[in-house]
Amino acid sequence: QVQLVESGGGSVQAGGSLRLSCATSGGPFSRNCMGWFRQVPGKEREGVAAIYSGGGSTYYADSVKGRFTISQDNAENTLYLQMNNLKPEDTAMYYCAAGVITGHPLVWTYEYKYWGQGTQVTVSS
Repeated sequence: QVQLVESGGGSVQAGGSLRLSCATSGGPFSRNCMGWFRQVPGKEREGVAAIYSGGGSTYYADSVKGRFTISQDNAENTLYLQMNNLKPEDTAMYYCAAGVITGHPLVWTYEYKYWGQGTQVTVSS
């Protein structure tokens, strides 16, 4: 059974940094892309960053460009999200996801077959 487990969330002050990790287990599974998404209660889930497995092409939401960096360690089957210069508006539950994506990787969320349970990030001003 495929599992995605996020870690690294926490509470930081504005301007601080956090590094999220997403460990995958359960054997090989079909995917060409992994991504990070976030959600605030009462709002829709938002695509934050995504990375393709082949050439490693990356996508970022405009709101995090220049501050967040997505990367992956294929040997460890782990996805990362380095978050710098955090802002209060970055406060959310962060989820990692994996799937075979044919559309825009930050928009076509329904194409992600596998999802983690989330890790909370709270940024105080």
